[in-house]
Amino acid sequence: MTTFVLVHGSWHDGSAWDAVVPRLEELGHVAHSPTIAGHGKGADKAVGHDDCVRSIQRFIVDNDLSDVVLAGHSFGGSVIARVAEEVPGRLRRLVFWNAFVPLPGTSVEDDLPPSYRELFARLAGESADNTVTLPFPIWREAFIQDADLDRAKAAYQQLSPTPYQPFLDRLDLSRFSRLEIPKSYLNGTDDTALPPGEWGWHPRMSGRLGLHRLVQLPGSHEVVFTNPRLLAEKIVHAGRD
Repeated sequence: MTTFVLVHGSWHDGSAWDAVVPRLEELGHVAHSPTIAGHGKGADKAVGHDDCVRSIQRFIVDNDLSDVVLAGHSFGGSVIARVAEEVPGRLRRLVFWNAFVPLPGTSVEDDLPPSYRELFARLAGESADNTVTLPFPIWREAFIQDADLDRAKAAYQQLSPTPYQPFLDRLDLSRFSRLEIPKSYLNGTDDTALPPGEWGWHPRMSGRLGLHRLVQLPGSHEVVFTNPRLLAEKIVHAGRD
């Protein structure tokens, strides 16, 4: 049995994993899906990246979890990297699923293509609370292109504006590269949320992990909605010893 803690990405909350958790349990594991501070409908969006990290760190500590496989999706990768620096003794492995692996001293924004940087800055500036609402056309064409339109629309209704400040905060991460925690990178071969090529997820992000296990699966950035059972099985593969 493995204890998984699943960390969602931007625009999502812990409910994004609702169809993944039961499959992990069917396979004999325990899975938790906390919501990052500032994320989800009705949340206080005035948070920085440190607040995001502390919320997941507290969840692990307050629940006295140990021997954890900590998995992060997209923005969640930046969170689990920092959590690993704070509670390395509670973690068994890190799994980055099409996730950011920031370099020391950089921000998540630094790893976005210029078109996204410009768009997100404009949307945050136009908002009343420094948040970014993901435009539906980007969601439909780049994030969940493997869904039919009805499913894409239903999943979009689960999203909420994401706090912008955590994208901008620079992350020290000076301890991350020295951690001896095993790492895996789970790559969706059809993921175009970051444009393939110069700005793509793999091998740009995966290569920053050093020695790691690479696991691949078909599907978009949002296979959590379009094929959650397969995603759960691949997370088990990525998280096993």
